[in-house]
Amino acid sequence: MGVPTIVYDLDGTLADTAADLMGALNAVLGGQGLAPLPVEQAGSLVGAGARALLQRGFAISGRPLAPATLEVLFGDFLAHYNAHIADLTALYPGVGTALDAFARAGWRQAICTNKMEGSARLLIERLGVADRFAFVCGQDTFGIGKPDAKPLLGAIAASGGLAARAIMVGDSVTDIRTARAAGLPVIAVDFGYTDVPVTELGPDRVISHFDELAAAVAALFPDAVFV
Repeated sequence: MGVPTIVYDLDGTLADTAADLMGALNAVLGGQGLAPLPVEQAGSLVGAGARALLQRGFAISGRPLAPATLEVLFGDFLAHYNAHIADLTALYPGVGTALDAFARAGWRQAICTNKMEGSARLLIERLGVADRFAFVCGQDTFGIGKPDAKPLLGAIAASGGLAARAIMVGDSVTDIRTARAAGLPVIAVDFGYTDVPVTELGPDRVISHFDELAAAVAALFPDAVFV
């Protein structure tokens, strides 16, 4: 039936990136004379990419953001973020063990994130897990980001997999909508960045720790091989 593919979101799913993302946002806000925002607001700000993060941050701060200004500040944000991408970021507990287990079982693994692809690749290299992924898809890889199905389906195909034998793992409504648009089952983690509890968003399974991932996947792919 073909080797299965598991596609992960990155921010709030594989790695706790909130502090470094908010640090970059606050560096930009500070440069514009605006007060920093607390890391606790990441749940309502992160998930749609850096431009959306900036737009949301400026909206909360009560400052209009013209398109031309956004592009300039986007460059400033990326420069700061990439320079500090793993200062405070870490994989969530159990992620490394789960990635190793799926690799041993022969699964294809990929990332589909709304980060820029270059930032995503830099981060997983810094976190020491880049070799676990057959493909990394960012918001700019296919010219469109999630929740459009194109990047998810593109990541599966580029990994050598089939959509009929694939599953998505994410933390937010964006990931759930992406999986649904692609016709894939989706597992949600309940510790990521969302302002609505994922249990209310209708994923196929919810996990609270990566130790639970294999069992959740097995329930959705009963014929798949696990180690």
